[in-house]
Amino acid sequence: MVEIKTDNELAAMREAGRVVARALQAVSKHAAVGVRLTELDAMAADVIAEAGARPAFLHYHPDFAPTPFPAVICASVNDAIVHGIPDGYRLREGDLLSVDCGAHLDGWAADAAVSVVVGTPRPDDVALIEATERALAAGVAAAVPGNRIGDIGHAIGQVAGGAGYGTPPDFGGHGIGRRMHEDPAVPNRGRPGRGMVLRHGMVLAIEPMFVAGGDGRYRAAPDGWRLHSVSGGRAAHCEHTVAVTDDGPRILTLP
Repeated sequence: MVEIKTDNELAAMREAGRVVARALQAVSKHAAVGVRLTELDAMAADVIAEAGARPAFLHYHPDFAPTPFPAVICASVNDAIVHGIPDGYRLREGDLLSVDCGAHLDGWAADAAVSVVVGTPRPDDVALIEATERALAAGVAAAVPGNRIGDIGHAIGQVAGGAGYGTPPDFGGHGIGRRMHEDPAVPNRGRPGRGMVLRHGMVLAIEPMFVAGGDGRYRAAPDGWRLHSVSGGRAAHCEHTVAVTDDGPRILTLP
């Protein structure tokens, strides 16, 4: 069942989105050579707590995972696509880091992700992140009343295919509101004009995940959470929480 939010509820979700945006800003700024992933997790936890919010990922336990998630952020490095558990790994020169973060504030959730390169970036990594960001922008632009879920997936998939990147099957965006994951699913591939019709008040987490080399297949790490590309290709992940409104898409996870 898809919950349609009122304008006041969208405003409340916007405040949750600001918290997530500030946490991602702080983590991205602090991601440097020698910094441990656990340090980034602690920094995000502090930003969320100072805002009077609570982490959406900590102790979250979806059906596919063997254990509850033990951290505040997902920190995925290089060939890790999503769901990396922050550990004692120290960032190295040239690492491609994707950070996903969610928070609950006053009963409402928001969710967003960014990808950055530590130190001096490789041109291939810059191109990968830029393509993922373009795909996110294309998906957001398609999130208007009267369009369908397939239009969002098609917009994202067109960018992936045109740039030669893979997208992992089975993982994509989702509805969001009082819970972090709600209906509908928002795939990163789709056929235009297919799927659920978008309406004012729907809120979607749109999140393209691109893998260099065109192969989107993945394998799970022993912890059951982190997903690695089978090919070893590096990955980028970008996400915003977006409200569908009669005035156009409204990104809720901006600072």
